[in-house]
Amino acid sequence: MTPSDHSDHFDPSDPGDSGFGPGLDPGLGGGFGAGAGPYGARRLSPRVLLIDPIRLLPSLFLPLAGVLLVGGFSPASFGWAALAVVASVVYAVVRWATFTYHLTGDRLELTRAFIGRTAKTIPFERIRGIDITEPPLHRLLGLAVLKIDTGAGGSDQEGTLDAVTMEQARALRTALLARRPATPVPAEATGPAATGPETAEHGVTAGSGPEPSGPEQAGRVLARVPRWWLRYGPLSGAYLLTPFALAAGAAGLVFQWGEELGLTKRSARQALEWVSAHPLLPVAVGALLLTAMPIVGAVMYAIFNWDFTLRTRDGYLVAERGLLTRRTVSLERRRIRGYEMTEALLERWAGVVRLWAVVTGLGDSVTRGQLLPVTPKAFAAGVAGEAVEPFVTPLRPHPPRARRRRLVRAIVPWLVLAAVAFALGWAVAGVVALGLAVLGIPLGLDRYRGLGHAYDGAWLSVRSGSLRRVQAVVERRAVVGWTLRQTAFQRLAGLITVTAGVGAGSGGYPAIDTGETQGVEFAAEVTPDWLHPFLTDPPPPPGDPSQGR
Repeated sequence: MTPSDHSDHFDPSDPGDSGFGPGLDPGLGGGFGAGAGPYGARRLSPRVLLIDPIRLLPSLFLPLAGVLLVGGFSPASFGWAALAVVASVVYAVVRWATFTYHLTGDRLELTRAFIGRTAKTIPFERIRGIDITEPPLHRLLGLAVLKIDTGAGGSDQEGTLDAVTMEQARALRTALLARRPATPVPAEATGPAATGPETAEHGVTAGSGPEPSGPEQAGRVLARVPRWWLRYGPLSGAYLLTPFALAAGAAGLVFQWGEELGLTKRSARQALEWVSAHPLLPVAVGALLLTAMPIVGAVMYAIFNWDFTLRTRDGYLVAERGLLTRRTVSLERRRIRGYEMTEALLERWAGVVRLWAVVTGLGDSVTRGQLLPVTPKAFAAGVAGEAVEPFVTPLRPHPPRARRRRLVRAIVPWLVLAAVAFALGWAVAGVVALGLAVLGIPLGLDRYRGLGHAYDGAWLSVRSGSLRRVQAVVERRAVVGWTLRQTAFQRLAGLITVTAGVGAGSGGYPAIDTGETQGVEFAAEVTPDWLHPFLTDPPPPPGDPSQGR
C-alpha cells in the first residue's frame, strides 16, 4: 500500500488502513512523526529536546550550586558546571534518538535501544482509554503527552509518548481506539439533560454542542461548565487547605536543603528567637493563611478545571479540562458500569456535587474517571443520566435502629474520652471532648439521613456519609457478589451491612446499617438466583412496607 491508497475516511474493517490519512501510515516511511526509522518505527518530535534540559534543571540546581560554592566560583567550577549542563543535553539527545514507537496490525510497540534493547508491547484489545496532556512547555511548542491506559494498575504496564505534536496525538488516539476489535456500543440515552432550552446559568448540556466535523469528529457536547461556576471550587476541603499545604512544603524544603543553602543550626536558632520576640508575627501569618484559603483555593481549582467539557465521541466519553496544563481523558462507554455523586459538607449546603464514572479496568480512577467538577446537583444528575443512565427511583430509608447506632458511634467515644480526661485531672481536654460529643448529635443525625438504598429493576443505588456523602449508582450486571457483614453491636441492634461487590470503581458499594431482613431482601431483589437457595421465604415486591423491618 502506498500513501495515495488511503481514502479520506478511516475504515476499521480494513487491516491495512492505519487511520492516519494520506502519508501518515505508521507502517510506511515518512509522513508521520519526525525522524522516521526503518520498518515504520517513529521517533518522538525533536522539539522535545528543547524541553528535556529544562525539566532536568531542578534536579541539577543544587548539585551545580554545590560545585560553584565548593569551587569558590572559580573558572574551573564554572567549567565543571557547564560540563554538567552539556552532559544533560547529551543525555536528552540519546534518550530521544534511542526511543521509537511502531503501530502494527493489532498492537503498539514501544522500543528503547541503546546498549541493550527494551521493548513494550500493548495490544489494542488491552487499551482502556487514552489521555492527552498538554503541560505549559509542551503547549508552547505545540506538543502533547499521550498516555495509554491499559487498566493494569501500574505505570510500568502503560504506554507514554512524551512528546508528539498535537495533531499526531489526536491521530494516534483515533487510530488506537478505532483499530480495536469492533464491539457493540449501547445506544445513547436521552435523559432529562437533553430536553428543554439551556441557558448559561445552567451550563451547556447534551444537544448544545457542535456537529461532528473534520478528520476527528468533535462529538456531541454533554456538558460545558460555565466559568463562573468555578467559584464553587473552594467548597472542597482539599483546595481550601492549599495555602497551608504550600507553607508546609516550603518549610519542608528549608529543613531538607537548609545546609546546602547555607542555613545552619545557629541561624535557625536565631530565627526562632526573632520570632519569639515578635509574638504577633505568627498570628498575622496564620490570619493571612486563613484569609488566603478561599482565594488560593479558587485559583488552584480554576487552574485544574478551566473550561471543563464533557462530550461523546466514537463510543467514548471525552473529558477536557485545565488552564496551564490541558488534559483530555477518554473513557470507553461500554466499560462504564455506573457513576458516583460525591458532596462534602460545605458542597451539600451549597447544593453542588462532583461526578465520577464507575469504570472497569481503569487505572487512577480518582482523576481519570471524573465526569464533572463541582456543579449544581440538578445539573450533575442530568449529565449523569445523559452520559450513563438516569436514576430517579427514591432511596429507601433505613430503620430507626440505624439512627440510634449512628448517634451512639458519634457521641459515646467522646463521652468516654471526656470521662477519662476528667478522671486524670485534664479539665481542658475533658471540656473539649464534651464539646465534640455535643457536636456528635447533629453529625449522627445527618449520617442517618444520608443512609439509603434502592433498585429500579436494572440499576441499584446506595448512599452513605455526612462529612463526605457518596451516592453510587451501579448497573445490575456489574455486581459480581455480595458481602453481608454484621458486627456484635449490629447483631444486638438487628442491623446488617450489605456490600455489592463490583469489578469497577472502588470494588464494593455498601448499604450500611439496613434492617436484617431489609438488607437480605435488597440483595435477593437485585440477584434473586444467587440468594434464593438460602432464603426460606421469597422477598416481597418493591415498595412492600415489610422491607423496612
